[in-house]
Amino acid sequence: MSATDAPARAKFSDPYRTARGETRAWVAPDRLHTLWFNTGTLCNLTCRTCYIESSPRNDRLVYLSAAEVATYLDEAVREDLGTELVGFTGGEPFLNPALPAMLEAVLARGLRALVLTNAMRPMRKMEAALRDLRRYGERLVIRVSLDHYTRAVHEAERGARSFAPTLAGLRWLAAQGFRVHVAARRLTDEPEDSLRAGFAALFAELGVPVDAQDPVAMTLFPQMDETADVPEITTACWEILGRAPSEVMCASSRMVVTRRGAAMPVVAACTLLPYDARFELGATLREAMRPVPLNHPHCARFCVLGGAACSRG
Repeated sequence: MSATDAPARAKFSDPYRTARGETRAWVAPDRLHTLWFNTGTLCNLTCRTCYIESSPRNDRLVYLSAAEVATYLDEAVREDLGTELVGFTGGEPFLNPALPAMLEAVLARGLRALVLTNAMRPMRKMEAALRDLRRYGERLVIRVSLDHYTRAVHEAERGARSFAPTLAGLRWLAAQGFRVHVAARRLTDEPEDSLRAGFAALFAELGVPVDAQDPVAMTLFPQMDETADVPEITTACWEILGRAPSEVMCASSRMVVTRRGAAMPVVAACTLLPYDARFELGATLREAMRPVPLNHPHCARFCVLGGAACSRG
């Protein structure tokens, strides 16, 4: 990997070479296992380190429509891209009034659906629509963002009075029989065993059937500190780190977004890079199934070094 003392302005600037002139790593897609839709960047919260800067005022990515989602779902099937899972992220997806129709479109096609939510008021306002989707059973997974098992750490990230409503939403989902997962973040210096033990105790107290030891049922994401310097990833790093390009998110997923003022949606390389034009891969899924150079700090901190992915299974 490149030395961390490389000139900051030169790092992550060339799609083919690192600042030290080494060959940059890239990832070729093998199939589109997970198709993501960003339903819009508006959110009811303003989190301290949100990588996408979602807030009640950020509409840089506008609401997708159910018709647009259906068009991409049809393309995925028609082109036989190997799609099995369709994810919805934001912002807060439940702020988009078309979300229930989008989920219906996914589930009615026999695909699995994953929704990322803070489980607060926007979700609770759609309780009736959610109950109707229970007929699809475990093919619908609701992943609740719960940054820590303590109120203090969670609210330091997500804001005052955000912990209790999220726990209430989590309990409601479990009581309704939904398949529930949890996404947490490494916001403290605790070892993973300690974090998972803390969450296990909380889930037991809440009566929520989430296995805190299962890395799919409870995902631990790395801290996304954009001020921290990270090394560039070269082709030699795969062997050094004992990892393979096929393990990285952009080998098997893409995300559809609509930028404010744009006439139509486009396909981005992954969920982490919705604003960077270098990672806009085309208007169709077929166009987007091309190699991606790991030419962004998030590629290193989240995917390769962080070992994380927004979808598992």
